[in-house]
Amino acid sequence: MATTPRTSAAGHTLPGSELGRVTEHIQAHLDQDLTLAHLGAVAYLSPYHFARRFQHSTGLPSHRFVVRQRIARARRVLATPEQSIAEISRLVGFRTPSHFTTVFRDVLGVTPEAYRAATVQEARARREGG
Repeated sequence: MATTPRTSAAGHTLPGSELGRVTEHIQAHLDQDLTLAHLGAVAYLSPYHFARRFQHSTGLPSHRFVVRQRIARARRVLATPEQSIAEISRLVGFRTPSHFTTVFRDVLGVTPEAYRAATVQEARARREGG
């Protein structure tokens, strides 16, 4: 049975170059409002088609992908004590520190403060050889 572009799996995913362009754009603009319409425009697709193809390509809805990228960046920044939680929340695209804390806790099961304390303590123990 021959497949048509409409029914083939490739027709439902973003080409690698477009997916790369979108994920690079997300990484470069995590501090901004990354709406479906905005990301669709980066991929030259309508928001509906972008949402469908992005999820087929990554296995995640674009919003969940963006949130995971924001949390991943926050984890890296939280490993150093230089910036406040409020600064980090803005840096990774959350409008308020309380929303950042809520989402961080939902994803990782701990607050950003608790994560930072555990990370700093772990780093200190490694430096001291224990």
